[in-house]
Amino acid sequence: MSITSTTLQHEPMAETIQTKLTPLVSSFRTWLSWLPPSLVSLLVLALIGLCAAALSRLVTDRILMRIPGAKRGAFVRSFTRTMRRPVRLTVVILAMSVALPACGLRGELLDTVAHLLLMSFVAVMGLGTLLTTRVISDAYLVRFAEADQDDDILARKHATQVRLLRRVAEILICVLTVSAELITFEPVREYGLSLFASAGAASLIAGLAARPILVNLFAGVQIAMTQPIRMGDLIAFQGDWTWVEEITSTFVVLRSWDWRRRIVPIAYFLDTPFENWTYNSAELIGAVYLHVDYRAPMDRIRAKLEEIVRGCPQWTGKDFSAQVADCTDQTMIIRVTASARTAIRSWDLRCEIREKIIRWMCDHCPEALPRNRLAMTAAEQAMPHPPSDLVEPPSTGNWPAVPKGPFGPFGRPPVSSQAAPQPPMPPQTAFRPF
Repeated sequence: MSITSTTLQHEPMAETIQTKLTPLVSSFRTWLSWLPPSLVSLLVLALIGLCAAALSRLVTDRILMRIPGAKRGAFVRSFTRTMRRPVRLTVVILAMSVALPACGLRGELLDTVAHLLLMSFVAVMGLGTLLTTRVISDAYLVRFAEADQDDDILARKHATQVRLLRRVAEILICVLTVSAELITFEPVREYGLSLFASAGAASLIAGLAARPILVNLFAGVQIAMTQPIRMGDLIAFQGDWTWVEEITSTFVVLRSWDWRRRIVPIAYFLDTPFENWTYNSAELIGAVYLHVDYRAPMDRIRAKLEEIVRGCPQWTGKDFSAQVADCTDQTMIIRVTASARTAIRSWDLRCEIREKIIRWMCDHCPEALPRNRLAMTAAEQAMPHPPSDLVEPPSTGNWPAVPKGPFGPFGRPPVSSQAAPQPPMPPQTAFRPF
């Protein structure tokens, strides 16, 4: 059906409503003839709006809110609960607009009321569209709410796409609503036409002024499509563990392990390399490094490590190894690897492995503990030690012992032009690591 035929069908309906309302308005004006005509017309308009609001409330609360059903009925009730205010306002505005010609308003007052009703209708339509977008997106995300967000990549993928696209849609709806509001004013409409005539310069100025906003906005759309990060992803950001807590149209909220939040521009994740530990799967392989002595029995240690790992509930059962990965001049290094379902469980698994294997080595395998060795060579052991010439005399009473000498305890040696011979220094005992 074309727009012209639809308009022709609605015009007789409006004329019929106005014809039926005219006698009622006339009787109401006669009853309030002692008031100014303009005030009476506004009161009639307000009364019509109240009647429309009561009717819409009756329909929403008494009929739609009582629709039975666990799925579809619940969606209808939730949608009605969210949209009942915009719907009531829309019904009131439409009723007042239809009844406006029959209220007896004339001149500038009629134009002002009509303009206010038009602006209100545009605003309510924008609000209704915005709420509809939120209700539909939330209803779509409910099906993924019960999934395990740590391991279900599909749920996090849909959550990221829906939330980002909803943010973009909300911004576009707000911009279009404000634009439609401004177009209702004649001076603004003429200014818009003049800007459209000089679209080249205007678009250049607007593009330069809104470059940061547009960059982040397009980056958000690109992230929603390509998804280098998703809601709930674990990423390494500046040497710290962080989880993607929220993705908006302009920035990303990262939550660290100590509950600190970092606000990062969304364009950062398109321009800067970063680590995403849950891109394809949340499962990780953790590594534990143990420094043990060269005499450590690897067979017993490996068997005990396998027993410890198999007893840990965080282990997935897919990967385990215990190997001598490196050695230094004092110890050898054992690397233990074990798989866990998430990064947090991998951290707990590694901590438990360290705690139990260290306790076991202290109790049952002390020879595996690292130690430092020092040994003297044969020549250094045979070297005689010099005699000690300094003898401390016995002390009497509470007075401290003082060294004996020809000049007494407070005497000074005579000044000589020749330096006094220095006693030979005892040879230093040299040590070398074994």
